[in-house]
Amino acid sequence: MKRMDTGYRTDREAPEAWEAPVKRPEKNSGIKSPSGAPETLGREERESGGRGKGWKIAAWAGGFLALALVMAGGAYAYLAQQYKDTFFPNTTINGMDASGKTVDEVKKLIEIGMSGYRLTVEGREGLREEIAGVYVGLFPEYDGSLEQILAVQNPYLWGLHWKEGTSHSVEVLAGFDQKKLQTVVEGLVCMDEDAQRPPADASLSEYIPGTGYEIIPEGDGTQVEPEIVLEGISEGIRNLKDKVSLEEMGAYRRAAVTAQNPQLLARAEAWNRYATMEVTYQFGDAREVLDGSVIHTWMTAGDQGDPAVDDQGLLVLDEARVAEYVSELAKKYNTAYKPKTLRTTYGPTVTITGGNYGWRINQKAEVAALMDIVRSGQSQEREPVYSQTAASHGETDYGDTYVEINLTAQHLYFYKDGALVVDSDFVSGNVARGHTTPPGAFPLTYKQRNAVLKGEGYASPVSYWMPFNGGIGMHDASWRGSFGGKIYRTNGSHGCVNLPASAARTIFEGISAGMPVLCYNLEGTSGAAPVALAVGSPAPGLPSSDTGSQETGGTSLAGTGQNPGGASQASGGKPAQKPAAQPAVPAVAPPAQPAPSEAPAQPEIPSQPQSQPVPETVPDPAQTGSQESRASVITAETGDWQKGPGMQPSPAAPQPAPVPETVPDPSQVTSPQPVPGSPGSPGGPGGDTSSGGNGAVSAPGM
Repeated sequence: MKRMDTGYRTDREAPEAWEAPVKRPEKNSGIKSPSGAPETLGREERESGGRGKGWKIAAWAGGFLALALVMAGGAYAYLAQQYKDTFFPNTTINGMDASGKTVDEVKKLIEIGMSGYRLTVEGREGLREEIAGVYVGLFPEYDGSLEQILAVQNPYLWGLHWKEGTSHSVEVLAGFDQKKLQTVVEGLVCMDEDAQRPPADASLSEYIPGTGYEIIPEGDGTQVEPEIVLEGISEGIRNLKDKVSLEEMGAYRRAAVTAQNPQLLARAEAWNRYATMEVTYQFGDAREVLDGSVIHTWMTAGDQGDPAVDDQGLLVLDEARVAEYVSELAKKYNTAYKPKTLRTTYGPTVTITGGNYGWRINQKAEVAALMDIVRSGQSQEREPVYSQTAASHGETDYGDTYVEINLTAQHLYFYKDGALVVDSDFVSGNVARGHTTPPGAFPLTYKQRNAVLKGEGYASPVSYWMPFNGGIGMHDASWRGSFGGKIYRTNGSHGCVNLPASAARTIFEGISAGMPVLCYNLEGTSGAAPVALAVGSPAPGLPSSDTGSQETGGTSLAGTGQNPGGASQASGGKPAQKPAAQPAVPAVAPPAQPAPSEAPAQPEIPSQPQSQPVPETVPDPAQTGSQESRASVITAETGDWQKGPGMQPSPAAPQPAPVPETVPDPSQVTSPQPVPGSPGSPGGPGGDTSSGGNGAVSAPGM
């Protein structure tokens, strides 16, 4: 540049050097300067000319580029104009390709799609039905969404949608002919009333063993509400849905009572209060469980389905069924009037079939008690109410404290707590006169010191009176000089067991009301010497299981036993060591009520040979050291069935004259029956005032 500046200045100073002005040559003319430097000038001119040419090319290029841009912009702008009325490229509407399409063209596509429209109706139990759009006069209805999409689209931004498109969902509603739709809906299977099933209310189940009552949930029916069905289908078609569900639209009728109904829940709880309780009866080692399987049959439902209650608000129970249940308990566990198996001191085992000793449930009282327990709804263990108890439960309910009376051998043994206390000969009822002492198992009714026993033709004072079978009992007999053997056949008592005073006293001191007295006949022991045992010897024990049995006049004989010779009579002394304690025997036993179907069996009385009468005499009390000198008269006013005769002392009774005993015709002999009015007899009070009006104890078996 500097060079170009010097040259330029030289040219401008030339006129001062030259007289004649010199014309400035063109840059590229090639005219040499006067200074002789033409080459230098030509090079500069060439360099200057090259630069100018580059600018021209650049100018031309820029022009062409600008022209291209203008043309491209014009073309883009031209194309943008069409997107004022059409949708951008890669635009989908409701799943349809709307690229470059106008609103009307998109609507046309929608209409084409609607021409094949079908709505599926789904219901319970696999129901599927279809409604075709053509049958309801279907046509589209728009809400302006298409126009709105087009309105907000900037046409000049259409190029941005070449790679990434836009998806739109517009609300296209469908119009239809309402009457045609109603006709179609009414013809659906789900609307057929004959085919519909109404819903089932939730309810209480029947009794379920081990569970009680459960709530059965409500059942889903197929019955629908027509208005809801029509509205639901209309809505589905209006929105061009593929399917509608009767369940989801709530078209099915619902049960009025559901499983969560408060009243139903309370009802279930009320029933289960009683149906899930248990009453466990104890019979020794045995158990009897009363549970809901039986209790629910005693209950009845009220008007509202709850357990019925009476005017006092008490649960209503079927008393007859309760009584039936208690009766079954009595049949199973009562032992009174049922055979007793006894292994005798003589060895053989007998089955005693008469008498009323044993457990006996007071059925009337137990029914009332059981109904109260059930009404409480509280589970518990209990023993039933007994009218009569025994020493223990099981086959040998008499336990190990009892009086064993062998009527055949005329010998008895008194065992207490399993040990022998006393054994003795005795005299029982006069066979010849028909006063045979009946065999059987009896509870001691009571015991009484100093009583006057009165019957037809006699009144005898005794010191130890122990009745066990109505008017028949054990007592001392001071008027007898001997006991045992065969005296009873012709010179026996009126049915009582006459004892020596010492034996009677020992038994009296050790026995109490309710203790068992076991009377039996044992074939082969008549006239045999009693089994000799020492005081304290153990009771024979349980019956053996390897022996057969044979009925013998109210008892059955099992096996054969040895009858050792020699007689023995024990009195006084302490018993041997006690075995396991037995259940307590009540001090007082109420009078036994004989079961009509289980009346004590009466043995056949064999014909006895005639013999001379043997008078029974009552000696002077002063001469009987073993007897008390005073007695008491038992009256109805001073005695009762629980405590027995009263204890009012009275002057010594006058001694009756000897009464001769005669032997009647054997064919006329009958066994005596308990006197109903006698103390301790079934249903009888403490004294019998029916004869003579004197209020004395009637003891026909004396």
